[in-house]
Amino acid sequence: MALIPVLTPDDSAAWDRAAEGAGIAPATLMETAGRACAAVIAQRYPELLRQGTLVACGPGNNGGDGWVLARALHRLELPVWVAPVEADGAPLQRAVASRARAEGVRTVAPDGPWPNVALAVDALLGTGARGGPRPPVAALLDRLLDLRVPLVAVDGPTGIDLRTGVIHHHTRAHLTITFGGLRRGHLLAREDVGDVVVVDIGHPPPDPGWPTLVTDGLAAQRLPRFRADVHKGDRGRVVIVGGDTGMTGALRMAGRAAFGAGAGLVHAVAPAETVVALVEAEPDLQTLVQSFDEAPRAALAELLDRADALLVGPGLGRKPGRRELVLELLARARFAVLDADALVALAGAVDRLAELARGRVVVLTPHPGEFRTLFPAHAAAMETDPWLAAAGAAADSGCTVLLKGVPTVIATPAGTSLTVAAGNPGLATGGSGDVLGGIIATLLAQGLEPELAAAVGAQALGRAADIGARRVTARGL
Repeated sequence: MALIPVLTPDDSAAWDRAAEGAGIAPATLMETAGRACAAVIAQRYPELLRQGTLVACGPGNNGGDGWVLARALHRLELPVWVAPVEADGAPLQRAVASRARAEGVRTVAPDGPWPNVALAVDALLGTGARGGPRPPVAALLDRLLDLRVPLVAVDGPTGIDLRTGVIHHHTRAHLTITFGGLRRGHLLAREDVGDVVVVDIGHPPPDPGWPTLVTDGLAAQRLPRFRADVHKGDRGRVVIVGGDTGMTGALRMAGRAAFGAGAGLVHAVAPAETVVALVEAEPDLQTLVQSFDEAPRAALAELLDRADALLVGPGLGRKPGRRELVLELLARARFAVLDADALVALAGAVDRLAELARGRVVVLTPHPGEFRTLFPAHAAAMETDPWLAAAGAAADSGCTVLLKGVPTVIATPAGTSLTVAAGNPGLATGGSGDVLGGIIATLLAQGLEPELAAAVGAQALGRAADIGARRVTARGL
């Protein structure tokens, strides 16, 4: 299965150089890119193409892609015009522009009269652009955005920094077509890039050190399979500790999610009042009474010895003493997921967490607020470089870190990085994290490596949310 990397502009440039070193000429990549864009647009907007397309081309290689696109449409006898930026172009851009003109592609002045068109293409600035566009690119972009037609961006909408997702100029796109892999800015500025289509234009295999996008296919491929003769002991024994008074729902949702992910046995550990409610509401959950204000009892220690995975945090509460409880539980577990209140309890104790993580597998699943509390030194990078933030947290803690957000990033102490783009604002509601914790704990119990358990769980939850939003809207998910 082909992997889709998530690239910085520097990675993208290095990939182009690697292609050239492998004997793939830059002109070949540009020709393939432009033709691929034409194919995607023809598939998405067949009726609009017949009514005319305006392609705004910048002076760099992104503009060269636009010229190739325009020539491909012209060869199909579709009405197309190019509005070129009036500036000295890069050598390759000048060559493809000259060829397009020679074949009869029509041009219009950026500030002159334009024909009526039904579709516009932004091929002004590419992956390497930094900061806001300068004149005359900015003026042409503004005029392009004034057209009341769908806008297709080549590589990315001009005005968005594809490294950080920072928007330096008002921009928009209904569709973005990019090459080989996603750029980080596509995921960080998801509202402004529209649908993103990644096309293969012939690059060599990506660097294995680059972050990888988790797709449905990748997640399904890594999901543990059940043999015909499987029994409940094979499917994993998951222990969930949480559900303090008034927060029974968090524990219930985590338990139901563990069963939904395929766990064979799920044990809920909670104070007596919560256990009474669980016995009536969730009869398939096994229960154990444990006061969170006391040290773990012998029965809990025995249960943890038999467990395949431990989840601590859903509804655990934030009363004094929770830190020591979490650390004692973690010391008894071989595989553990820490979420919600368990993460807050460890604020200021990352060194103790790292010490315990040396002898076991630990997955942390913070949302941004919990991440700031637990890893304040890395919090500043979250918005523009969650990959860097998650990697720093994983290195400090010795744990696999799943940093929730748009996108969700998974990092390991060894430097592996996975990215999940599935999901929508419907997940921004109480209980989503509890469900995710139950899924990940189950996948750990079934033998999946920690970064894959985290990634597959996040992809499953995100895809379920996308399906649910189509049925009931994200607002009512």
